[in-house]
Amino acid sequence: MLSTHKHLQAILERVPENPGIYQYFDKKGTVIYVGKAKNLKRRVHSYFNKNHDDSPKTRILVSKIADIKYTVVESEMDALLLENNLIKKYKPRYNILLKDDKTYPSICVKREAFPRIFMTRKIVKDGSEYFGPYSSVPMVYTLLDLIKKLYPIRTCAHSLDKKSIENGNYQLCLYYHLKKCKAPCMGYQSEEEYDENIKQVKQILNGNLKQVEALLVEEMQEAAEKLAFEKAQECKDKLDLLENYRSKSYIANTNLSHLDVFSYDENEHSAFINYLNIANGAVVQTYTIEYKKQIETEEKESILASGIFEIRQALKSRNRRILVPFIPSFEEKGVELVVPKRGDAKKLMDLSLRNVKQYKLDLLKQQEKLNPEQRATSLMTKMKEDLHLKELPWHIECFDNSNIQGTNPVASCVVFKKAKPSKKDYRHFKIKTVEGPNDFASMEEILTRRYSRLLKEEAELPQLVVVDGGKGQLHSAVVAMSNITKNEMFNDWSEEEKRAGQDKINQIQLIGIAKRLEEIFYPGDSIPLYLDKRSETLKVIQHLRDEAHRFGITFHRDLRSKSQIHSELDDIKHIGEKTKTKLLKEFKSIAGIKKASKEDLVNCVGESKAGIIYDYFNSKQ
Repeated sequence: MLSTHKHLQAILERVPENPGIYQYFDKKGTVIYVGKAKNLKRRVHSYFNKNHDDSPKTRILVSKIADIKYTVVESEMDALLLENNLIKKYKPRYNILLKDDKTYPSICVKREAFPRIFMTRKIVKDGSEYFGPYSSVPMVYTLLDLIKKLYPIRTCAHSLDKKSIENGNYQLCLYYHLKKCKAPCMGYQSEEEYDENIKQVKQILNGNLKQVEALLVEEMQEAAEKLAFEKAQECKDKLDLLENYRSKSYIANTNLSHLDVFSYDENEHSAFINYLNIANGAVVQTYTIEYKKQIETEEKESILASGIFEIRQALKSRNRRILVPFIPSFEEKGVELVVPKRGDAKKLMDLSLRNVKQYKLDLLKQQEKLNPEQRATSLMTKMKEDLHLKELPWHIECFDNSNIQGTNPVASCVVFKKAKPSKKDYRHFKIKTVEGPNDFASMEEILTRRYSRLLKEEAELPQLVVVDGGKGQLHSAVVAMSNITKNEMFNDWSEEEKRAGQDKINQIQLIGIAKRLEEIFYPGDSIPLYLDKRSETLKVIQHLRDEAHRFGITFHRDLRSKSQIHSELDDIKHIGEKTKTKLLKEFKSIAGIKKASKEDLVNCVGESKAGIIYDYFNSKQ
């Protein structure tokens, strides 16, 4: 165990193996971290048993711990509840941060005669019914718009008691003339009819569209039997509205009801959780949340558990079945966690995953749009750190060889600036000095040609050069780069100029990337570097490698296509396309042209060209 303060050592020795929460305090007595654990002893000890070299934030956290307090609870769910309350109370510096903490809107059905229905963010305990809260304001407006089209609900704030109506205290308003209200204030609509409408509205707000549809179908059939076709058409229009609403939100079969769906994604700095609330096969609520990670050791199971708890509490979900991408450290009595593998439940999980990935992508695009330079600088800084570079890799070049089936050996060079392709700077090369398929010698030739020219022209040099391949290709690259100024192109340079030029080349960092396990090789080091598969640095390197391969293959295919349609006639000077066409049409093949007499050639293409063609083939013989 690492050396710790005697006070901390004494606490660590007595931490129990029960579920509970732990709090870390700094020297000032401020809570800097709150965590939960199934086994307090194992979890707390893990902070002090490791060096955390790969987790700088965790290492800093541990260095600041001056005191530890813990609370034992009955279950993980109790620990989650207590942890959540303490984080909200103390807002510890090193806990994951919930980015969005706003008041969510609800739909209120007011407790009054002829109830009004409206959106609100304020819950008043006056007996009114509240539906939601909803994570999306557009969803609230969609529902309210649907309700207004289906039922003539009043919008005025009058107190419609019987006495006021009977005394005629009110006047008809514009909404009555627009047929958006049946004027209960004038006694034109009974309270019983109005309350029946409100009952159906509550069914819709609960997601029970089937029940409302059944009532409308029954009402339509009764109207049709009584030949009340206008009433029947009105019911038909309402059914169409409900079907249109369903088509926008319907995801799976209607047997999937009272269900929560959570999906998870992350990057190096944040975790993202999407939530869908399903009722009768329809998504009635959706929300995506971002957590800012404060320490690297925070496990995704723990983050998802916190997200589930936070979102269900904020949106007041009481659903007893939850679909998750993996089992989080979350327990709640009577709640079942399911990882779907197939069918409609899997489709819902896939939908949620698409939403969370899109949210992450949109956030990244927004950051890049607001401050593209900052995004690029951040990525370059991360690459410098991950690849142990001396300077930021603003300019990167990557090389790949292509000699499929041993023919037309070529190489490609792709250029990235600020981690993005700079296609105008791409170059491809034909291998000139190497006979047969020899990747190592080809790599040496191409790097010598490329950087001799850049150095000679005093052009911009890259900070990083990537070669596609392992130790062999990298060794060839090192040999090439170390002998750049020995190239005959620099014969007119003085020794001092050559040394200065070679020093510039030596500043370029070389690395190789092997395809099989994505190992990163460095010159003179036999042990490769393995980057995290989710690392942005690795993604840039992979993009470089894939782009170099694509660019090289495209050039190679073009050369092969040209060689396949090449004709000996193409090698004869002053013989154009029209002449070639005439010759082939007359003599059918190259062999036929070779056998033709000079007289036959003159008759076909004239004396001047016939002489050129006849002399060419006969001189070869």
